[in-house]
Amino acid sequence: MSEQTQAKENEQDNPQEAVEQEQASEQQAQGDDNSAEAEIAALHAELEAAKQTIEDQKDSVVRAAAEVENIRRRAAQDVDKAHKFALEKFAGDLLPVLDNLERAIEFADKDNEAIKPMLEGVEMTAKSFVEALGKFNVEVVEPQGETFNPDLHQAMSMQPSEDVAPNTVLAVMQKGYTLNGRLLRPAMVMVSKAP
Repeated sequence: MSEQTQAKENEQDNPQEAVEQEQASEQQAQGDDNSAEAEIAALHAELEAAKQTIEDQKDSVVRAAAEVENIRRRAAQDVDKAHKFALEKFAGDLLPVLDNLERAIEFADKDNEAIKPMLEGVEMTAKSFVEALGKFNVEVVEPQGETFNPDLHQAMSMQPSEDVAPNTVLAVMQKGYTLNGRLLRPAMVMVSKAP
């Protein structure tokens, strides 16, 4: 006899026992359902916690990558600035030499035939000096007739003038210089003001 047949005969023989068995199996099924639901809820909570951990770690990785990129970019900028402005002090120390050569040319007696060859030599030296500085991106700031710019010029005096607009450079007492666009020495100027 099969088990199903035997169970049916037992149900017919003892209906009370069959009802109790059915209730017991339903309670067991409910208990299994409750424990399965609890287990599913626990697994779901673990899954959410794992997802949150992954998101936190992704955020940390993105931040770390951004930090590394910023450090790399700053280091590259520092190296670039070091290359561009390494000559700043050296070029600044050479400017008085060029100023002296230009003063010698300016105040030399150009009519004296005896010093004309020497004057030509000083002019060629000053010219080659300016060309050499230009190769290293040292550029002259000579603002004669331009509007006064406090970023590039240093006003030494002001003079009333009707001929030009106020804040115009009337005279340059000393040329200024820039190195790669950065001011190396401001031009010393005389500025006009309204009469």
